[in-house]
Amino acid sequence: MTTLIESEEHKALRSAVSALGNRYGRDYLTRTLAEGKPLTELWSEAGKLGYLGVNLPEEHGGGGGGITELSIVLEELGAAGSPLLMLVVSPAICGTVIARFGTDAQKRDWLPGLADGTKLMAFGITEPDAGSNSHRITTTARRDGADWLLTGRKVFISGVDMADAVLIVGRTEDARTGRLKPCLFIVPTDAPGFQKRPIDMELKAAEKQFELILDDVRLPADALVGDEDAGLLQLFAGLNPERIMTAAFAIGMGRYALGRAIEYARDRTVWKTPIGAHQAIAHPLAQAHIDLELARLMMQKAARLYDAGDDIGAGEAANMAKYAAGEACVKAVDQAVHTLGGNGLTREYGLASLITAARVARIAPVSREMILNYVSHQSLGLPKSY
Repeated sequence: MTTLIESEEHKALRSAVSALGNRYGRDYLTRTLAEGKPLTELWSEAGKLGYLGVNLPEEHGGGGGGITELSIVLEELGAAGSPLLMLVVSPAICGTVIARFGTDAQKRDWLPGLADGTKLMAFGITEPDAGSNSHRITTTARRDGADWLLTGRKVFISGVDMADAVLIVGRTEDARTGRLKPCLFIVPTDAPGFQKRPIDMELKAAEKQFELILDDVRLPADALVGDEDAGLLQLFAGLNPERIMTAAFAIGMGRYALGRAIEYARDRTVWKTPIGAHQAIAHPLAQAHIDLELARLMMQKAARLYDAGDDIGAGEAANMAKYAAGEACVKAVDQAVHTLGGNGLTREYGLASLITAARVARIAPVSREMILNYVSHQSLGLPKSY
């Protein structure tokens, strides 16, 4: 069997998660958003069924799988209209980093809760003045006896109001060179000096965005994740899954929008035949389907490379997957809305809100332009302009 063909286990997982997602569906998400609440019921049930921690080690309550399996979970929930954005953050980024580099105590303290959904961890890397340049991060940690003192600011941090802690990317001073190097810290959201401020977003989502202010937040020595001298390696061990899972998020959303459009095009009759019989309607929908399928293939390649331990190969494929999925999602949503015409902008059909949501996959966690930079430099060997 080639890796292009899903195993029976993966097909069964896809089917089971799809059934869960369809029991909740888009109506659940829309209703919960209107009430200003998080998607607690779906998150909790997905955790009890073992889907949230399918990528985490079995000895710590997970499913023993990898990002391959977790991407299936997010894609199918998205295709059902109820994606869980925090899957990208809590089990995929934070869970992966702790499972790979955390101490035994950190694994015991966090992984079982991340796996069953009773604990949630956010991820803090973006800063107001750093943008996509992680080398300009100014959040710094300095030693104070046995403790660390963490100071800085973060922006666009998802789900902090629901999180027990945030995995913060900071920098420490290298004793030999005096230069700053990246490090990761587990910061409880109730720590003194930790402040969160909601960012007023035009995009309506169950997961709120926050600015964080860290004012000499005192952390014990064991808040540091992994080796102080291997922070960059550990950081990218979390960023590759983030890109793969963002691709899954986008593909699921694109599939949902396309599904609604296909349904409408089959039934809607204006002249003698359903509008889906006309090539001007059918061909763009077929192209959108092809683009989504191609993006999924690259996502599956990236996930398998990552799960096989090939971080370098996974980095290239994960960036390509995220790019392809973001583009495919935006085009699928746009074509779906256009297929429905005026109905595509009504609350009844629930597609108009996806126009804004689809842009997220082009912008976050890294813009498509930065991905093109990565591919031109890393894959093609072209010189940098910056």
